[in-house]
Amino acid sequence: MRALNRETANEAAGVDAQPDGPVKVLQIGEGNFLRAFVDWMLHVSRSKGGFNGTVAVVQPRPTGRAKIEQLAAQDGLFTVVTRGLEGGKPVERREIVTVIGQAFDPYAEWERFIALAREPELRFIVSNTTEAGLRYEPGPLGDGPIPSFPGKAARLLYERWRAFSGDPRRGLILLPCELTERNGDVLRDAVLRHAADWGWPEAFREWVAQHNRFLNTLVDRIVTGYPEAEQAESWFAAWGYRDAMLTTAEPYHLWAIEGEPELDDELGLRKAGLNVHYTDDLAAFRERKVRILNGAHTWMAAIGLLHGIGTVREVLEHPALGPAVREAVYGEIVPAMADADGALRAYADSVFERFANPYIRHRLSDIAMNSLSKFRVRLLPSLVWYAERGGRIPPRLAEGLAGLLRCCRVQPDGSGGGYASQALDGTTIPVRDDAGLLAIAADHWRVAEQGEGISGAVRRLLADERLWGCDMSRWPGLAETASAIIENWERGVKS
Repeated sequence: MRALNRETANEAAGVDAQPDGPVKVLQIGEGNFLRAFVDWMLHVSRSKGGFNGTVAVVQPRPTGRAKIEQLAAQDGLFTVVTRGLEGGKPVERREIVTVIGQAFDPYAEWERFIALAREPELRFIVSNTTEAGLRYEPGPLGDGPIPSFPGKAARLLYERWRAFSGDPRRGLILLPCELTERNGDVLRDAVLRHAADWGWPEAFREWVAQHNRFLNTLVDRIVTGYPEAEQAESWFAAWGYRDAMLTTAEPYHLWAIEGEPELDDELGLRKAGLNVHYTDDLAAFRERKVRILNGAHTWMAAIGLLHGIGTVREVLEHPALGPAVREAVYGEIVPAMADADGALRAYADSVFERFANPYIRHRLSDIAMNSLSKFRVRLLPSLVWYAERGGRIPPRLAEGLAGLLRCCRVQPDGSGGGYASQALDGTTIPVRDDAGLLAIAADHWRVAEQGEGISGAVRRLLADERLWGCDMSRWPGLAETASAIIENWERGVKS
């Protein structure tokens, strides 16, 4: 069976895969997420007469060479299978994405990468280099490839400034997709620091700041990547071609961009019916994702692991925990958010539909990583809302807190720095979190077990501002409620 390329795409699927139009987007990142998110969106837009250009793709790190070479061997083509639930009903759709015009290794073809700066119709740079990839890393300029993404962006902008004599109309729009708050601001600051490090003219730095736009964005889509081998082979047999770059994704997608709606005149994403929003403030989009989606994840991770449950969907299907997590979201988290209204409940509905996707196996052990710091951002603000108003302790949020506190009843696991806890049935649970914070939690539990018991441990933990940034033991009833929940769990196991 032949591999996917322009010829086989036409023969097997009747797809005209000849890329048409100038390079308008440079994409730093060859991974599954950008391909099933940005490239797929641009493909949909172009198929409906919106976006009229092509994408050039390079990988951010040398380790991505094999994947970029495979993409190039397939003429930039790949298949996205979208599968999941829509309106409670299962869906499965296949699309061959044809928007990539070129894909190459910038470490092997550095001059080709630099030449993109001179493309007159280049307009956008998109990226997904992970949060670590967006950080500023000082280093020499040199004549060859620059390791960091901000360094690459700085060099590309400098060559563009030189090539077009600082023409204000030739500035670019940068849309970083890394999951870093204010990611556009972070990228801009790193680029300007590189420009200063390398002694580039003040006029260039002014051009970067005034005529290029580093837009903050928020992205959301679960991209599950290459499927299991049996499923892939079944699809290939049905399609009549093989695709080494095949990726799968859920139906839900969101791209919120801090910019004016007129940007869509060039991208055509919203006009194509995609869930893209242009806004003057990302805060509301970020808050609802962090508080509702991520908050539900953090709520269920510790409790689920304590009860021997392995995945998100299994929590939803559990006779007690399934209703409990819904009560936490609809009854306690949503009411504690600014401007709580039907839109937030509708978003929560979409979250639970995503959680129930039968094609996604989202492990609680992965979600539970760094739960202490996640709790401070995801669930603590909702608890604070109730505490500041002097109302009753919200029982489901208290239950989520109790689950985290009980999971932090840890001891060194003997691996030289690692920690482990125990599920309610005695099974070992590896706990992956900041070692310093886990050491603090272990000390509180150890002292309390010498005489103060569970209630003493809980009070000690809640009072330690190193864990939460505040003293939660001051809130009337919280320590007592969390202690009672843990004690009931322990009694339930013994009985």
